Amino acid sequence: MDNLSRDNPLAAVSPLDGRYSSRTAPLVSHTSEAALMRTRLRVEIEYLYALDALEPISFSLDPSDRDTLKTTVNSFDGDDAAMIKQIEVEGAAGYSATNHDVKAIEYFLRIQTPSYIHPWIHFGLTSEDINNLSHRLLIRSGVKNVLVPALRSLRDELVSLAQEYRKTPMLAQTHGQPATPTTFGKEMAVYATRIGTAIGRITDANDTLTGKLAGASGTYAAHAAAYPDVDWRAFAQSFVTDLGLNHVKLSTQINPCDDLAALFDALCGVNNMIIDLDRDAWLYISNRYLGQQTTAGETGSSTMPHKVNPIDFENAEGNLSKATSDLRFLADYITNSRLQRDLSDSTVKRNIGAGFAHALIGYKKTTDGLQKVVPNQTVMQSELESHPELIGEAVQTILRREGDVDAYERVKELTRGEDVALTDFHDLFASLSVSESVRDELQALSPLTYTGYASELVDEVDETTDADAQDSYS
Repeated sequence: MDNLSRDNPLAAVSPLDGRYSSRTAPLVSHTSEAALMRTRLRVEIEYLYALDALEPISFSLDPSDRDTLKTTVNSFDGDDAAMIKQIEVEGAAGYSATNHDVKAIEYFLRIQTPSYIHPWIHFGLTSEDINNLSHRLLIRSGVKNVLVPALRSLRDELVSLAQEYRKTPMLAQTHGQPATPTTFGKEMAVYATRIGTAIGRITDANDTLTGKLAGASGTYAAHAAAYPDVDWRAFAQSFVTDLGLNHVKLSTQINPCDDLAALFDALCGVNNMIIDLDRDAWLYISNRYLGQQTTAGETGSSTMPHKVNPIDFENAEGNLSKATSDLRFLADYITNSRLQRDLSDSTVKRNIGAGFAHALIGYKKTTDGLQKVVPNQTVMQSELESHPELIGEAVQTILRREGDVDAYERVKELTRGEDVALTDFHDLFASLSVSESVRDELQALSPLTYTGYASELVDEVDETTDADAQDSYS
């Protein structure tokens, strides 16, 4: 192990950067330490631009220096990130080790700029002014550009299955027991609708993330002391909203994290829906309602060559459960603070990326699993035909319509705990005092066709919420 490079994914402490590194790669530019450094740098530079536009301040950026600042952000790379980290932990370029990540950003920016700019870098700010904005910009981007598209792909796969198999009859079970027939397409449509609605909730929460820029204890004290004639509250509101965030007018040193908690809660909601889907898919495969397309060369079991395991759904369930655990912890933790602030929140926020990554794996694995399943219509039909008692609900309901007050009890006596055949029902129908048209209606009942509006209900997949969310993200 001594010769295993730390950069080798096989040396990763977490599977997110090891085994699953290719699947979590899309989140690197949104949740990594380097991404946070770059976004902090961006906020500091945007703040300089805003100060430059503030008339009472005797500070004016030269055009060439503006170009330098723009290039500093746009060309930010691994070497820059390494320099910032070096300033923090070792010291560099004449600066002692800061042991402070935001101060390291400030010194890095000084290295890039002429001295006249230096007094105005981080002017009047506390670290949390930069951090709260940077974290939310990254979170908003990661949700919008990575998590939501993955959820939409999953939902689209469900809609496709719903439409293709809308008329495929299948035994529905309640309490694990045979209930009444449904169609496979209708069951997939239910999940598509639930996830579409959940995407809308996630989008709404993401669109209402907030930001503060109010100094060390939320009073704008340093700003007001330096320039008492400037309306710093209006300045802060303009600055925050220009970044695309909602302005928090009242805060302590930190931005209360109720907005993040709401977003994490919305993500937990969709995670639980997909876990529900994964478990149902697992059971459908176990009951042979679903078959799985095999992959050449793939091993299902190390000892049983015949097996094709539902590994995508199992993997998704595990990762989504971990994601939900992480996100619930974060939502509970970051909404609490000792007085104005303590650093424990900074520590746990570094794990937001892990929660997002486990969720992303879960979304992709579920989608992979759905793309491999094929409804086994022969098994589904055979299962329905072996349970003629499924028409019992229809029988007793039609008889009630005809005024038979004992209809439920009559069918219950015939079917409950008994092995019955369609001929048993036909014998019952022959003994009833009903019109021939009703008798014909009863005899025409079949578990294969007793599916109500299941096929038509597929058209009810609710696209409104998700369509609105799509529009707001365009």
